[in-house]
Amino acid sequence: MSDAPEVNRGVVTPTRVVIGLCLAAPFVAMLWVGSYAKTDPEFIGIPFFYWYQMLWVLLSTLLTMTAYTLWRRDQRARASRKGGAAE
Repeated sequence: MSDAPEVNRGVVTPTRVVIGLCLAAPFVAMLWVGSYAKTDPEFIGIPFFYWYQMLWVLLSTLLTMTAYTLWRRDQRARASRKGGAAE
């Protein structure tokens, strides 16, 4: 009847939820300025405001790497279930 192709909608899995949390955490942490808009505690003479933000640069890198690794693993698992090759 209809010649429209089937729309393949994504499935929400626990792995994808973890990926989303890994990618959203740095945004939430940096946008919630009230949580780190202070000078104490200092770390090696650097006010909290600055070292907290620099710490999130490192944490964001680790979280993004984790999300990427989980995404690749998820894509390979989906491709093997379909019987196709991973992209």
